[in-house]
Amino acid sequence: MNDKNYFIKQLFDIINPLKQYFSGGMVRYAQHRAWYDDTAGDMEAFARPLWGLVPYFAGGGSDTHFETLYISGITEGTDPESETYWGVTGERDQRYVEMASIAYGMLFAADRLWEPLTDEAKNNLTKWLWQINEHDVCDSNWRFFRVLVNIAFKKLGLRYSEEKLNEDLTRLDEFYIADGWYKDGVHGQTDYYIAFAFHFYGLIYAKAMENDDPKRAALYKERAAKFAKTFIYWFDEDGEALPYGRSLTYRFAQTAFWSACLIAGIRPFPMDVMKGLIKRNLDNWLEKDIFDHGGILSVGYDYPNLLMAEHYNAHGSPYWGLKAYAFLMLPDNHEFWTAEAAPMPALEKQIAVKSANMLISRRNGKTVVYPTGENEYFDCGQIIPKYLKFAYSAHFGFNVMRSQISLAEAAPDNMLVFDIDGLIMVRRHFKTAKVESDRVIIKWSPFKGIDVKTTVIPNDEGHIREHEIVSEYDCTAYDAGFAVRSESECSVLGDGKSIVIPASPNTNLRYPKTVIPAVEYKIKKGNNKIRTVIKDYLGETK
Repeated sequence: MNDKNYFIKQLFDIINPLKQYFSGGMVRYAQHRAWYDDTAGDMEAFARPLWGLVPYFAGGGSDTHFETLYISGITEGTDPESETYWGVTGERDQRYVEMASIAYGMLFAADRLWEPLTDEAKNNLTKWLWQINEHDVCDSNWRFFRVLVNIAFKKLGLRYSEEKLNEDLTRLDEFYIADGWYKDGVHGQTDYYIAFAFHFYGLIYAKAMENDDPKRAALYKERAAKFAKTFIYWFDEDGEALPYGRSLTYRFAQTAFWSACLIAGIRPFPMDVMKGLIKRNLDNWLEKDIFDHGGILSVGYDYPNLLMAEHYNAHGSPYWGLKAYAFLMLPDNHEFWTAEAAPMPALEKQIAVKSANMLISRRNGKTVVYPTGENEYFDCGQIIPKYLKFAYSAHFGFNVMRSQISLAEAAPDNMLVFDIDGLIMVRRHFKTAKVESDRVIIKWSPFKGIDVKTTVIPNDEGHIREHEIVSEYDCTAYDAGFAVRSESECSVLGDGKSIVIPASPNTNLRYPKTVIPAVEYKIKKGNNKIRTVIKDYLGETK
């Protein structure tokens, strides 16, 4: 059975509700805004559905309505005299992010999104896109946006900046660590951007530039194949993927990496395994309450939730997740369409991924990640809970903070926190860390005058935390386990007093209401040692 139409239907179920909101080069239905200007936000909502439409067009699909909307929208959006002109760009402008999806269309669906344009519209579009060569982009995965624009120009026989192209490709290589892992720019985080940005764009480059730059194309494929061997651990056997790091509102972009592998012609795993990874993740997401009553993708994770959003999440931001549908450009006779969706392959019980600064534990088909967490100064919204907890799990999700005025509002799952003069002080200042074969060791501080050395040791029931605390004053500490829907899902044991924290509603990414088991410890001035046992019952019924 060929199930290409199954996935095409998924795509159009996601994007069809947007049609009524197109207005020239904008898509407007905003009920909230991001830190960039409103024009950029409305332009973003226009551009991001292209991540799904371009591969659909490239794979032979056609939709007259959307094709008309995009030809007229691109024409108006790049016309300085138009009411929906996308505007003159500046340094590190959000519009550079959205240029990538237009370049994607020029590379793989030029017959739908470039050739139908008038000569004047083509000239306006190239002038508008050229602005990315005249300004700085963020020194991170953003460099790939300029790469895509310039190779789109090159492939269409237009003027392009060879200087910027070489500069960006060279700089991107400097972010490479080892074993397929990059760091995402100057902040150095290793998160989903390595999968759905560095490797996704790298594999687009490999497909588009295979003949022009075979050496780099081969290098990107080689790195992706290495990365796949550890990235697969981020997926549970039921299709849930690990919530960790920023930009989680992109949801099913989690599986974009596997899709990009297919279009670039690499198979880090057998075709049926890759089919299973993609299909389970997409199906899992589309069964959740991620759409509003009008069928529009919400900002949030398992449910609409602005509390967990970054400052750069505008109304159209979640449609970046449509990168997952890159596989739609595969021809109708490709074996992917008739392959059975195989279950997850056998994986190691525990691996140390030192290139990603984490230890990964696998039990009963579910993953728990224990990262060192070094990303405390990247100020774009809820960064501390997204990177600095002791453990992350797809099954439990994690909680973000509402405030520091109470335990309930701090919602400190998988954290050791301190009550200092009525404020809940969370893990913040990173000092050093190392990942060993069976443990993670972190030195950190929540507050001036308190220094902590934490050793996290996974075991067959969960994990153990050993804390060595040097404090300049007496205070109270709380060592918390996973946030759960009911107390029976997780227990926390220690020499202190067992408590249950009623987390403030809507702080957890997966569940609107959670409680957090914890142990309360009295910390004395001087040296303290405490030990907490976290039992998570993954795969068990309690």
